[in-house]
Amino acid sequence: MPEGNDPEENDVVRSELFAREPLFHRPEWGTGRADLEAMTAPDYWEVGASGRTYDREFVIGVLLERYARDEPDPWSADGFACRALGPGTYLVTYTLTQGERVTRRATVWERTSGGWRALYHQGTVVAP
Repeated sequence: MPEGNDPEENDVVRSELFAREPLFHRPEWGTGRADLEAMTAPDYWEVGASGRTYDREFVIGVLLERYARDEPDPWSADGFACRALGPGTYLVTYTLTQGERVTRRATVWERTSGGWRALYHQGTVVAP
């Protein structure tokens, strides 16, 4: 549950963050370098479903290539949860299904004066 005792504020935080997930699968938040930089912290990093770690620059490069191909990206997400980690910092978890591939996802988000940005993301493949 987001921080604070104000249920209305908690609902706003959840709504804002859930609208940004799955991270990098929502073209309405932008698909250009500046958009991707705005939605990630300078020291952003992630652990991919493979278990490998990737820094922000690598992830942005892969995403720019993906967006340039303009291929369909069918997905569904469910099981969203949100937990406050500290002032202005939240963990969002969910399950992402892409065809036969199912992964559990986690993103750490930070609220800044410029809006929300991701600090960390992880995807873990769910065994069949």
